[in-house]
Amino acid sequence: MMCNELIFNNCSLLYQNKSLIINIKLTFYKSFINLTLGIYMPVLMLRTLVCSIAMLVAAQPVFAFETAKMMEAFLGVVMVRGYNQTGGLAYGSGVVVGENKVLTNCHVLRTTKQPWVSRGEDTYPITSVKADAWHDLCLVSTFSMPLKPVTLGKSTDLKRGQEVAAIGHSNGVPAPITSSGNVKALFDADNGKIIRSTARFTMGASGSGLFDMQGHLVGINTFKTAGSGGSIHYALPIEWLEKLEKEPETTVFPVVGKALWEEDEAKKPFYMQAAVPESREDWPKLAQVAENWTQAEPKNAEAWYALGLANENLAKADLAQQAYQQAVNLDKGHFDALIHLGTIAKNKGDTSAMHRIQVSLNDIDKDLGAEYSEMMGCGKGC
Repeated sequence: MMCNELIFNNCSLLYQNKSLIINIKLTFYKSFINLTLGIYMPVLMLRTLVCSIAMLVAAQPVFAFETAKMMEAFLGVVMVRGYNQTGGLAYGSGVVVGENKVLTNCHVLRTTKQPWVSRGEDTYPITSVKADAWHDLCLVSTFSMPLKPVTLGKSTDLKRGQEVAAIGHSNGVPAPITSSGNVKALFDADNGKIIRSTARFTMGASGSGLFDMQGHLVGINTFKTAGSGGSIHYALPIEWLEKLEKEPETTVFPVVGKALWEEDEAKKPFYMQAAVPESREDWPKLAQVAENWTQAEPKNAEAWYALGLANENLAKADLAQQAYQQAVNLDKGHFDALIHLGTIAKNKGDTSAMHRIQVSLNDIDKDLGAEYSEMMGCGKGC
């Protein structure tokens, strides 16, 4: 779907998702439009909003998606900008979390002395900040900003495979871009869970929001790895906002200090150490990190899954099978490990194991079981 197709005086978008028809009718008034939420929005942002909602509807099950709440989430994402020392424009994203309060990454504020918040053509000067540089979260204050705060959720309520959406100003575009995905893994961290997801974000979306399909803010998109095997994206838990709100307020910019994801490689948590070789498909290195990880945290299912992934790609099927099975033993809902076990079973011609895995996946989610059956070439069931 091309967003440029939505530039008629009366815009109607119809999309059929299974038995659901979504009918979005919006009327353009020159360069601005008045939504039912009572907010005026530039046409470019409106077009992006319509496309974003349509893509989310197309990507998600009917029961899981709440259109009105996702629109509110979209409208709660802003840009954080400022000029750096060379006169260039530094930018990132932020999320409105209170009256005249925007949550963003501290690294967005490292190069500017006079940052501001912007929404379309409107700008709001930042007057102060509460900073937690190590956790890379900054809460900035402004004034006269007529934007409604988003609804907060909990990273601790998320489940593996749950649908999420990243909404931010990737590449510095004036209107937020929405990327839908799923939770891949959750890592305990200071009363919250750092979220690994497949919801993509790029430069300019640091500080953007990660939302569940009910429009609840569950994380702040912060860092990622890149490589031939694809990027790995991480969001910080929204629970960290509570501690941040107790930090002292300052008017000093830029914000300085190293973030946890910038720590020396050997001092990083194992899941961060494993991310780079995985994204670069450096399987020997991943195997080395995963071996250390399983020894240090033998009850961590993600450690065993990483070891299985490394060994499978090193053509060590038996070792991979053992590691994946240990991941499943520790987390019965680890469907990624189950699917890899199914692939190994198929290669070995072990139809009995393929059937057991089918049953396990059906118990997790029948649609997942059906996808597995199709992937394995089993027809209606393995």
